[in-house]
Amino acid sequence: MSQPLVEYHSENHIATITMNDPKTLNAFSTPLKGAVMDALDEADQDADVRVIVLQGSNNNFSSGGHIGEMLENGMESEALVAKLDFMLREVAEVSLKLRNIHKPIIAKLEGAVAGAGMNLALTCDFRIAADNAKFVQAFVNIGLIPDAGGIYLLNQLIGAAKTTELVMLGEKLTSEDVARLNLVNSVVSKDELDASVLALATRLSNLPGKALASMKHMINVHAFSGLNEALDMEVDQQTMMAKTADFAEGITAFMEKRQPVYQGK
Repeated sequence: MSQPLVEYHSENHIATITMNDPKTLNAFSTPLKGAVMDALDEADQDADVRVIVLQGSNNNFSSGGHIGEMLENGMESEALVAKLDFMLREVAEVSLKLRNIHKPIIAKLEGAVAGAGMNLALTCDFRIAADNAKFVQAFVNIGLIPDAGGIYLLNQLIGAAKTTELVMLGEKLTSEDVARLNLVNSVVSKDELDASVLALATRLSNLPGKALASMKHMINVHAFSGLNEALDMEVDQQTMMAKTADFAEGITAFMEKRQPVYQGK
């Protein structure tokens, strides 16, 4: 039997959601997105769950969007634009869900944390990174803009200047790089990652849940109230970019190199 795309485990008031598509480094396909949403719904509705941990299997968080799915109908413009539009709306639902669940969510980050994977991590409340994690906003390399709320979230967290640098240059960043930008709460060794995430989750699970929920609601109002609008704008801009020669050249070059760790979406 094949393994489930998402594994769900709940113990001691902590729900752990594990993206489990190691052959793509947990790239965000439509089936994976659906399974993540189901797991988030389960954790949200379970009164016994007080904290959620989101992680990836096989020592990688997520390589970003699933380029193979995006191109499954070919490079013909109308089919590609329709597929990209659908996938963007799917990943946007996950971003909104992560903010709208009024329970603390911890992103456990290691290995590839790329593209949409990085942006979904930014949507979580806490981020603990292993020292082997590699972060990248590589959308520019294939002629697209960040999705999953990327520009909006980065701008809220680190301001316009650094956001511009990250998204326009698309350079790979180490855990120490993102720690200096205050994009993660802490960096630990790979061997300490599990224990560090569990310690934070346990601490949060022992705090007053209603107070934490109210805090998250107020943070959403004051810091993330424009997320929905930003996600809608991303869909408009991305589908426009998908019709350009820059995208056609970028995605062709990507497919020739076939570097799955940094899929750029």
